[in-house]
Amino acid sequence: MDTKLTRRKMLKDSAALALGGTFLVNAPFSVFGNSPEKKSRVVLIRNENLLNSSGSINQQVLSKMLDEGLIKLTQTASVSEAWSKIIRPLDVVGIKTNVWQELRTPPELESLLKSGVLGAGINATDISINDRGVLNDPVFKRSTALINVRPARTHAWSGVGSLLKNYIMFTPQPSSFHGDSCADLAKIWEFPEVKGKTRLNILVMITPLFHLVGSNRFSKEYTWPYNGLLLGFDPVAVDAVGVQILQAKRKEYFKEDRPLNPPAKHIYLADTRHHLGTADFAKIDLVKTGWGDGIFI
Repeated sequence: MDTKLTRRKMLKDSAALALGGTFLVNAPFSVFGNSPEKKSRVVLIRNENLLNSSGSINQQVLSKMLDEGLIKLTQTASVSEAWSKIIRPLDVVGIKTNVWQELRTPPELESLLKSGVLGAGINATDISINDRGVLNDPVFKRSTALINVRPARTHAWSGVGSLLKNYIMFTPQPSSFHGDSCADLAKIWEFPEVKGKTRLNILVMITPLFHLVGSNRFSKEYTWPYNGLLLGFDPVAVDAVGVQILQAKRKEYFKEDRPLNPPAKHIYLADTRHHLGTADFAKIDLVKTGWGDGIFI
């Protein structure tokens, strides 16, 4: 039997031994934010110059927003230090995006996230960006870290398309989670393909969709240039903040309280039933930075 180890295997094993304990101690406030001693930090960053007159994204502005958001989230001094708190040297990283054609995760943001992961020392062959094919993606199959990124939008089955719902593609039968307004989406986060792997959640609030008529009917009338990103380690907390912003926009637009229909119960049940994170604003440390006009929260 050949007992020789490849150089990479040796490095990986030794790094795991060296980093394992200290990383767990120094990791970003545990990915789910359940600690009774700490609040779940959520960073809201906005910039009025993110979109140009044609609605296109200014890549440089978005890059600065992402960098500043990561620094504030990790409470570090530089973006390189921030990434080192999120990604370990020998991670295999899946960036779970969302490709719904009407309001997809911006390719500009996907590119920036990949650059950040590369800058953290990860090989390009150990990074993949995928949505509907994650279960068959060879990188996702061996991933040790996930970045969860998607736009905020209202949704006909779950009230909102959220970070929690973005992982529905990790089940071979997504429809099995559609019952009761997708109440138990948090169960997916216990799947072995996902459990304990999510290092960063980003809810894209650049042009959110705050109202939906019928199943998957999109109208640009119900989007607006909010020009923001919500970042956090706790997906439940980030989603809870996102829902509050959408509800406030609905009230402004319709001139009355107009609750989401169906209600986004999966977010609150992720807290109260599944204990994945917190939806309680008393336990959320919301850090707001950048453009303040029309912030809604």
